[in-house]
Amino acid sequence: MISVQQAKQIIQDAALAPKIVKLPLSEAFGFTLAEDIIATVDIPNFAQSSMDGYAFKFADKDKPLSIIGEMAAGVANQLTIDTGQATRIFTGAPLPQGADTVIMQEKVAVENKLLTLQDDNLSFGLNVRPKGAEVKRGELAIAKETYLSAAALGFLAGIGCTHTHVYAAPKLAIILTGNELQEPGKPLEFGHVYEANSVILTAALHKAGINDITILRSDDNPETLTSVLKQALESNDVVLLNGGVSVGDYDYVVGATRACGVEQKFHKIKQKPGKPLFFGTKHDKLVFGLPGNPSSGLTCFYEYVLPALERSMHKQASVVVITATATHNYTKPAGLTHFLKAFYTEGKVTPLHAQESFRLHSFAQANCFIVLPEDSTGCTAGNTVEVHLLPL
Repeated sequence: MISVQQAKQIIQDAALAPKIVKLPLSEAFGFTLAEDIIATVDIPNFAQSSMDGYAFKFADKDKPLSIIGEMAAGVANQLTIDTGQATRIFTGAPLPQGADTVIMQEKVAVENKLLTLQDDNLSFGLNVRPKGAEVKRGELAIAKETYLSAAALGFLAGIGCTHTHVYAAPKLAIILTGNELQEPGKPLEFGHVYEANSVILTAALHKAGINDITILRSDDNPETLTSVLKQALESNDVVLLNGGVSVGDYDYVVGATRACGVEQKFHKIKQKPGKPLFFGTKHDKLVFGLPGNPSSGLTCFYEYVLPALERSMHKQASVVVITATATHNYTKPAGLTHFLKAFYTEGKVTPLHAQESFRLHSFAQANCFIVLPEDSTGCTAGNTVEVHLLPL
């Protein structure tokens, strides 16, 4: 067996090669930008009012002004004002030719079409967005490696972009193994369990922005599993084998990976839960063998699979490492790293009940792991412990 740190380094060294795709902005949310975006026009491409009010020459601020016409947002015709004149203007409208300042409509008096300014704090250019105030033509508008949030996509749309290049999400297959698995919704037969791992993993993958997911199934038969794995490797970047990864008489995952030419990088980690985790590669593809117990498999997903997927997509790690104060004692023997299902709030973290690898009830209430290292014998209430916040 290897340590948690060794396993994570091995997976990082076998990094999935990033792929770049061009997407319309409507499909690019949550991805990472794979190119610098250079502005092709000035935004705004005209001097623009930021208020409803009146546009005028600042030099005329102390004299009554004649009101000529108005400028509304979206007008295509330009007006020109001369000395002693002003124009009614609305938010977003272009300034008339000759104007340089806008006064709010609440700070004027109008009588007989003459405008008197009543703002002691007027300054040149007030309430005007200059041409190119957002970005100038030829400037770097948004840099490569930027996360495409709603605001970032709105900014790109606002400078005229319709498509952009992003780091693609990998194609992924989940292979469910086990004769005992029963589809939810059907009567539960003796000796069977409801299959939940496809729901768990698919939901966690969707949260990570990965939607190209194929679900495959294999019974506990080495030839069948080998055939299904071969099929998965042909058309996917990552394969998650779920169950059958230990060393029992019906655990065929490791043998199937060998038969398909997968190079084993490790099998078994000094950790609990998830000790039998398998990792291997075939050319540029990653293969993970996750334990079939739901809690154990999901722990391994968050600690090992998700970071590898996020690196390929050039995303920031969504499992955030912090420290917190333990609220309760927890005892363990030295020798294995323990990932405890826990709940974190306001600087304190509480280990939950039911830490067994098959128990999901406590996981459903958890928002983090307490990480107790190999050589640790546990923690005491009041101790500072390492905590991994989960992307729920």
